[in-house]
Amino acid sequence: MIPFLNLHKVNEPHLRAIEEAISRVLRSGRFILGKELENFESSFASYCRAKHCIGVASGMDAIFLILKALSLPPDSEVIVPGNTYIASVLPLSQLNLRPVFAEPDAHTMTLDPAKIKEKISRYTRAILCVDLYGRCCDMDPIFKIASQFDLKVITDAAQSHGALYKNKKTGSIAFATAFSFYPTKNLGATGDAGAITTNDHALAEKIRYLRNYGSLTRYQHRFQGVNSRMDEIQAAVLNAKLPFLDAQNKRRRRIAARYLAEIKLKDLILPPGDQINQDVWHLFVVRHPMRSELAAFLHSKGIETQIHYPVAVHKQPAYSRYMHLSLPLTECLHEQILSLPLNTALRDEEVTHIIRSVNAFEATSL
Repeated sequence: MIPFLNLHKVNEPHLRAIEEAISRVLRSGRFILGKELENFESSFASYCRAKHCIGVASGMDAIFLILKALSLPPDSEVIVPGNTYIASVLPLSQLNLRPVFAEPDAHTMTLDPAKIKEKISRYTRAILCVDLYGRCCDMDPIFKIASQFDLKVITDAAQSHGALYKNKKTGSIAFATAFSFYPTKNLGATGDAGAITTNDHALAEKIRYLRNYGSLTRYQHRFQGVNSRMDEIQAAVLNAKLPFLDAQNKRRRRIAARYLAEIKLKDLILPPGDQINQDVWHLFVVRHPMRSELAAFLHSKGIETQIHYPVAVHKQPAYSRYMHLSLPLTECLHEQILSLPLNTALRDEEVTHIIRSVNAFEATSL
């Protein structure tokens, strides 16, 4: 069986460096808000071409802290893509903000700028873009709309570490950007971890307070904050792996290029290839009207696939108040999408087997 993702194999080239990093932290006796985090924040800010990076406990916390720092009034509306993971939306609910779901672009499956304007009301305060599957949203028209209506633009870049939009790196494009370093991400920790990047000094300073109980000086609390700090072990692991991120993204692009060039299955919709913008291919997501049958066929060929994501947020029981919404494209995507294995542990012969198996589906299934 070719697993969808084998984290042991993905991390194997870095195992010695990871072990040394963890050992260094254990010997230091400093586990929270120490030098390892400072070093990672500096390195990742530089990597993203951003002025500030603040390490936090998770990607979802990163979104929460950005929104909390903005101090938006209760019931303010934030436009979000219908096609996203629930972690993009939960922080809004925690802050008594209202998600307004907009349809994606059918080709890129990211937020469609043309669908944003019709969702804006006098209560709208921000746009939350999601760089889904490793591809940056089309930001220029989004910024144009945001400027017209005085809206903040925030990016959820949990899946797009190192991606480019018109030669600008994600993490430096929006007003603020949230990252996740969950172990499966392109840059993955060994547990939960996240970060925020921004070029706004005031926002960065406030988030540094908020992540640590509203405090920068022990027992002095300027804000009502939370406990959301990236620990020293995760920072050390990320420090060890960050220098290899671009090379690993390059390997992902090579695999994606083979899929795009060699998969020829009728009725299979492939994602768009790299052009001006550089996708980092966190996931390779295809569409097929016989998704379940295709997944079963590939499983019979020893290939594990996954679905990202099978149920749209507005159709989840947790968001039952939105179940009445009609988002036909979002709902169609969630019925047809299938993620093929794409990671740095895949061998060339495994990629070949995946391509041949996908192409063989039609002849055996009809």
